Amino acid sequence: MRLFLVVYLSLYSLLHLYAFIKVKAACQFGWRTGLLVGMFFILMIFAPVIVRLTENAGHEIFARGMAYIGYTWMAILFLFFSVSILIDLYRLLIWLTGLIMNKDMSGFAITPLVAFLVPLAVSLCVAVYGYFEALNIKTDHITIETTKLPPNVERFRIAQISDVHIGLIVREDRLERMIKKIREADPDILVSTGDLLDGQINGISELATNFSAYKPRLGKYAVTGNHEYIAGIKPAIEFTENAGFKVLRSESINIGNIVTLAGVDDQGSSTTGIVNNPDEKALLGPLPKDRFTVFLKHRPLIKPGSAGLFDLQLSGHAHKGQIFPFSIITHYYYTHQAGLLKFDGGMLYISRGTGTWGPPIRFLAPPEVTVIDLVRKK
Repeated sequence: MRLFLVVYLSLYSLLHLYAFIKVKAACQFGWRTGLLVGMFFILMIFAPVIVRLTENAGHEIFARGMAYIGYTWMAILFLFFSVSILIDLYRLLIWLTGLIMNKDMSGFAITPLVAFLVPLAVSLCVAVYGYFEALNIKTDHITIETTKLPPNVERFRIAQISDVHIGLIVREDRLERMIKKIREADPDILVSTGDLLDGQINGISELATNFSAYKPRLGKYAVTGNHEYIAGIKPAIEFTENAGFKVLRSESINIGNIVTLAGVDDQGSSTTGIVNNPDEKALLGPLPKDRFTVFLKHRPLIKPGSAGLFDLQLSGHAHKGQIFPFSIITHYYYTHQAGLLKFDGGMLYISRGTGTWGPPIRFLAPPEVTVIDLVRKK
């Protein structure tokens, strides 16, 4: 955890240093203004740490306000950096062209002020748009034909939520938007594929009632994500169960003799001090092959020994990057970040996520409630 914190603070500090150099070059301010800007940047660097410390201390209102400010700033800074780097590459190209051709290229140059204002304007506009995109939950429908449904069942409907991140930012209003979409879909079962919670669970126990009031015909089921371990696995599972979900921890369950549902804990990470390696083959291998098997797993990874032992894996975790162009970075970890992927022996569906982690912003990665219809193959 300490190593993660050191790496985070180092990288985030470098981003702020880059932004400071940009604003200094554009505005040419004196040392007093520079001191104020620097103090604000230092506050924003440590904002996520301050949020966790004040939340732990029970100062929820302050922590929530700081979370909105600090995490929104994080998104704006990332967007500013992304656009500004493109402008810097253009300026470098102009300089190199003039150097190689021994020609004055000043007519194509961009002033430091413009090089600062353009990324600032773009990042602010995208942040405002992204805030409303994060509130606009989509209902994504997919239909899967199968010969494994019982003779008396023509359709079995699953609603999937993932990466809700209930916490300081995702609260009652956002939960009601999600639940409204789920009610409209009228599924047979509701599944949560991890990260139902964000981090600390102080003061959010009453939010479990938002989900507990909704009861689909054949139940609600969930698996843990990495953030359940950040929140504390025992209180996280208690919250999830109070919300009406049965948590599947290397377990399977027969749903009305229609489908088999199986689920495993998230693999965890060294940052939480818990690393899991669930034996998926031992869980999935004995399951009946004539019944459709849905496998719940937080991360969109398929173990070689598990392929062919399930029909459909439902996952989340990647958020499709949440804020473009961050999806370019997450692509290196998860080449398939969202949607349905078919492979020999089964299928994988990756949700973009229903809530937000960190910044209450999404850009080119709208949140979703997924509705999966299993229908009889004609």
